[in-house]
Amino acid sequence: MLAPTPRVGIMPSKILGAWRCVRCFHQSKTKLSTTARPPPPSPTPFVPNVETFLSLIGRDMSKHASKFSSWESLFSLTSPELRELGIEPARQRRYLLRQREKFKNGVYGPGGDLETVVDGVAQLRVVEVPADKTESNNREVPRASATLTPGMQKRIVNLPPDAEAYEHSKSNILKKFAHMKVHQGTMVKGPYLQAIKGTNGSAALIKVTEGMWEDKRGQKVDGGERRRAEVRAKKRSAERRMASS
Repeated sequence: MLAPTPRVGIMPSKILGAWRCVRCFHQSKTKLSTTARPPPPSPTPFVPNVETFLSLIGRDMSKHASKFSSWESLFSLTSPELRELGIEPARQRRYLLRQREKFKNGVYGPGGDLETVVDGVAQLRVVEVPADKTESNNREVPRASATLTPGMQKRIVNLPPDAEAYEHSKSNILKKFAHMKVHQGTMVKGPYLQAIKGTNGSAALIKVTEGMWEDKRGQKVDGGERRRAEVRAKKRSAERRMASS
């Protein structure tokens, strides 16, 4: 008995065309993902180089500074490439990638958005400037007080470390600095600030410090959430045995 001749299926032209389209799109997407990479962010006055960035994010990442040939390589290498450089364990690579992405998106730690920085040191000072009535439609012009002149407002300005005064002009663009605020009307308040003597807290210095942008890790208590009941039960059992002996 002869075996039936297998049929040769004919794929409809519409399905074949769609399959080719999907395949072509997949190949082009894979090629782009492996070759084209987004440009790295520009360094900032507070973070001018690789060493400073790795020092700021902490977790002993500064020891890997010599492994990066440039600022571009720091922000373009993938996780497998970071592993080839010897950045271990994997949680260190994940941490670096996470901090890298935050910097790309402009999410800075204390001092990251400062523009006047000299050798890693900047000054922040509370000054009086004319109130801007157009800044907010619902905000009233600040009233005069014991610490405020009529028609003026208190703002924080960024100055060179050795500056002793601020001269305001209409061309000066005042901006708000992340993590910094005016406290009690006269003092500048924020993390890692060192008050300048003789200014009563109205001026302070901020300098690049190891780990000042670090995401602190939590500490496991009694084995963490998953093992807490088991660890505590063993502790109670050991205490009972010691009490009965």
